[in-house]
Amino acid sequence: MSSDFETYEQDFGTITAEITNKIGRIPKLSGEEKTQLVLNVDKQLEEVRELLEQMDLEVREIPIQSRAMYNSRLKSYKQEMEKLEKDFKRSRIAYSDEVRNELLGDDASSSESQRAHLLDNTEKLERSSRRLEAGYQIAVETEQVGQEILANLNSDREKIQRARERLRETDANLGKSSRILTGMLRRIIQNRVLVFILGAIILLTIILAIYFNLRGH
Repeated sequence: MSSDFETYEQDFGTITAEITNKIGRIPKLSGEEKTQLVLNVDKQLEEVRELLEQMDLEVREIPIQSRAMYNSRLKSYKQEMEKLEKDFKRSRIAYSDEVRNELLGDDASSSESQRAHLLDNTEKLERSSRRLEAGYQIAVETEQVGQEILANLNSDREKIQRARERLRETDANLGKSSRILTGMLRRIIQNRVLVFILGAIILLTIILAIYFNLRGH
């Protein structure tokens, strides 16, 4: 799994480097050329998002003892992605001094004010997006914890059921043993009574024999 993660890391580094280069070129362009480059960067950003999703899935498959290191790396990549998106949004509404003067002329100062306003709105949207993403992440983590708790509860329930079955078997064995011991004790008592009766009969026979013997003389 970690080898797949590292492959995604390499792809991430290659694509983000290309995006960074193109973002730096966007403000220097205008018209159709700028539009095409913006579309190209937008497509590459989507590829990066898909890479991050794949990396996230890979991290979930990594053993718990090694997962923290990969989570930290993935978090840094997500932060880098946020920065790229922020830079991209700024570059789309930014112009170099040469292009700005060419397009706006005397209205450059007004454009700066509009640009500042747009940047402010963009910042607000990004903060809202980060809060939503954080909420989603918390929800996912909560769901994972809930699933682990349910799995543990199911495991504990199975253990309790097995313990109850063993207890029932033990009770049945104890009942059977008790019946066997009771039967053995009853036979012992019966044997002792028989021995006592036989002894009494023998003793009585001897006494009678002695009596009749003495009486005959």
